[in-house]
Amino acid sequence: MKPLRRALDRVAPHFQKGGRLERLHPLYEAVDTILYTPGRVTRTASHVRDALDLKRMMITVVIAMLPCVVFAMYNTGYQAALAVEAGAPMRETFREALFSAMGLTLASVDVFTCFVFGALYFVPVLIVAFAAGGLVEVIFAIVRGREVAEGFLVTGFLIPLILPPTVPLWQVFVGTVFGVVFGKEVFGGVGMNFLNPALVVRAFLFFAYPSELSGDAVWIAAVTGPDGVSGATPLLLAQTEPERFQLDWMQAFFGFIPGSMGETSTLACLLGAALLVATGIGSYRTMLGVFLGTAALAWLFELVGSETNPLFSLGLEWHLVLGGWAFGTVFMATDPVSSTFTDVGKWIYGFCIGALTVLIRVVNPAFPEGMMLAILFMNIFAPLIDHYVVKAHVRRRLARHGL
Repeated sequence: MKPLRRALDRVAPHFQKGGRLERLHPLYEAVDTILYTPGRVTRTASHVRDALDLKRMMITVVIAMLPCVVFAMYNTGYQAALAVEAGAPMRETFREALFSAMGLTLASVDVFTCFVFGALYFVPVLIVAFAAGGLVEVIFAIVRGREVAEGFLVTGFLIPLILPPTVPLWQVFVGTVFGVVFGKEVFGGVGMNFLNPALVVRAFLFFAYPSELSGDAVWIAAVTGPDGVSGATPLLLAQTEPERFQLDWMQAFFGFIPGSMGETSTLACLLGAALLVATGIGSYRTMLGVFLGTAALAWLFELVGSETNPLFSLGLEWHLVLGGWAFGTVFMATDPVSSTFTDVGKWIYGFCIGALTVLIRVVNPAFPEGMMLAILFMNIFAPLIDHYVVKAHVRRRLARHGL
């Protein structure tokens, strides 16, 4: 860090007024503020509520995601090992070649080799996501003449966690650029967006490249052909072939099932939720609202019943551990920018997400998941919910004082 700082200081005079490189002054500021606090800071305290700044908040969220990150790498390798042991042939990509060059053999009983193999799939996606997002952030910072914000730190970790292991890296780059530009930057940047950028990335890739990110099948790393091997998700099995739905609930709770890399473990998500709630960054009202909405619709569908749709009888306990329910509830629905701000609004917002998730899962035969679409849909209505909650508070206050 110090050599970079000294190099920046040596060229700094050229960026001053009248210097030869005055036009590139925004570039110097953008690069400098990635590593250091800007020299110009707010001196007054009229808007300060506590000591939590954007950097601390982003770092805390990343720490909360670490259990999901670690388990994502392990489970990616574990699922690949199970497929190979079942007879599926290994792929021939740079990941498998590097793994073999290390002298390692993939085995489902070997935690270390599963973790290393999964890291060879997770880390490249993470690097590409940060490279694409960082490029967009720097370009917009230069154009707008402001410092680079830290908002992409969390988004950069979310993107690989919500993608399947075999997603092509070029698609990660294209999807990240699209999500950051159209999900955040066009609205003014950090704090201005009304959609979750990571979910915009996922939605764009899902609809633009459905063969790589199908909603009813999951891709397993390392095996069979250029695109891995696909198999029915537990939700699809419960819908179309309930006789094959023989999954153990604890296995699903711990996350030893195929799926997007970071979404499978409910336990890892709960560990992150505990930290977010304890630090006040994640709203427990939103999380409980999602749970109550899920419970209400799951109970209603069980009560109604259906002879043609087995998902009507899928209990609440399964909705909580399958698909992206836990990950979306903890890390997506609680996004402080794209969710509601009022306390009552958080309950309404969360309840609607949970209810819509079950509704999409049960009623929509083409997409038995629902969490991504439910959160994006409620992102749109979050400002409207806050508007009417505030209006109701004002109306009650006026009535209380006889005005």
